Amino acid sequence: MKIVVLAGGISPERDVSLSSGTKIAQALRGSGHRCALVDMYLGLEDYPGLTGEELYAAPLPERWRQVGRVEPDLDAVRAGRKWDGKGEFGPGVLELCREADVVFLALHGQCGEDGRVQAAFDLLGIPYTGSGYLGSAIAMDKDLTKRLVRNVVNTPEWSFAEYAETDIDALAEKTPLPCVVKPVDSGSSVGVSIAWDEAGLRAALREGLKHGGRCVLERYVKGREIQVAILDGKALPAIEIVPKEGFYDYENKYQAGAAEELCPAPITPEQTRDVAAQTEAVFRTLGLAVYSRADFILDEDGKFWFLEINTLPGMTPTSLVPQEAAAAGIDYPALCRHIIDSSLALGR
Repeated sequence: MKIVVLAGGISPERDVSLSSGTKIAQALRGSGHRCALVDMYLGLEDYPGLTGEELYAAPLPERWRQVGRVEPDLDAVRAGRKWDGKGEFGPGVLELCREADVVFLALHGQCGEDGRVQAAFDLLGIPYTGSGYLGSAIAMDKDLTKRLVRNVVNTPEWSFAEYAETDIDALAEKTPLPCVVKPVDSGSSVGVSIAWDEAGLRAALREGLKHGGRCVLERYVKGREIQVAILDGKALPAIEIVPKEGFYDYENKYQAGAAEELCPAPITPEQTRDVAAQTEAVFRTLGLAVYSRADFILDEDGKFWFLEINTLPGMTPTSLVPQEAAAAGIDYPALCRHIIDSSLALGR
């Protein structure tokens, strides 16, 4: 099969995406597929002089394998683009994708996980992996997701704020503390802060302005971090995340050894069934497809609280979905093949 793995893009999760894409491409090539790995934003600039079939045998860039401690400087990425065209698809990307049997979406965050790429591919008749455009768009919006699922799962109280610098004092005065401040449409814990007091909340809101000034202010729930992947509508074994310092932020997610990951999670059989059922309920309610990963907090009273769901979860060397699949007896190459087969079976 001829497969394009589409990664990178121009979101704060760009480096995570490139790492995911590199690992996916390596696994698919190892399974005998012809596989081209391309950065959605820079396009074929990464492969000067290569065209057509040569791209399917091009060496995978070593610099893409590792994720740095902080998110990338997107202004520098934009400045480094040689092509003077407009838009988020770089030179040659759409042409390459049109020739493939399927595009494996290894994109994360606002560029690729929010439904826009899926909608474009639907219009162009390009087969791709994962959820469709509508479910992707809904799941990317944390406020809209919580509005839709609050009657089927437990989710912490929250408010949505679209604000400017002049609104920060008023927001800080009326928001119950402690709370978690999250950009409404970002992932990998980019821009996420826990505010314990008004000063911390003001600082978190100012940080949120860097990510568009559209945030979810969610009641902080103390407890254990439990995450559950889902494959073909069925939950995989849950995993517990225990950061060695702080919370499960961007650095703790992608630096090897920064967090202890326990899979299957050390929870009771009843709790395992409960969180699996909640994950599957969210998946169905949002109309998702193929695979995803949901995040929960298990509080001190044994109650699960749903936080968010990711439609294109990480596939890096430290990511959780591959670990959960392995606990279910599905190794990494088999997981990649399963995602492709299930996506193609949708007949898009």
